[in-house]
Amino acid sequence: MNLLQRIERWGDNHHPKWIDGLRILLGLLLMWKGIQFVANIDILKARIAEQPFLTALSFWLAHYIVFAHTVGGLFIALGLLTRVGVIANLPVLIGAVFFVSAGTGLFSVYPELSLSIAVLLMLLFFLVEGSGRISVDEYMRRHPEPDKRPV
Repeated sequence: MNLLQRIERWGDNHHPKWIDGLRILLGLLLMWKGIQFVANIDILKARIAEQPFLTALSFWLAHYIVFAHTVGGLFIALGLLTRVGVIANLPVLIGAVFFVSAGTGLFSVYPELSLSIAVLLMLLFFLVEGSGRISVDEYMRRHPEPDKRPV
């Protein structure tokens, strides 16, 4: 058994339930922010277009941000393909940290740089940690679908 497998096994055996609650809250926060972006999609596209190097991408970037937050947040909250949801949200949060710290106001729904950094750090944590015990992934692992092929 290699080191990575031992770390994963240790994490599975020593996974407190409050971490699952934190994962669920993170997913719900991201979904809420995604819904806020949907409600203000024109403002978001206009703010993205204010940046000269992002003007051509404003439509696609705005829709990617909305998709990553809503669908990725749902995946994170449910514990279904958590790492995929985290990977989808990482570029958005990395961009939020740089744009907020640059003072452009692009990600004004993240009013504080500290909130963006905290969410980014939690995403990195769950990228390593994974879903946890209270998750759809864990349920599917413990209850595999029986083989339905004819004999």
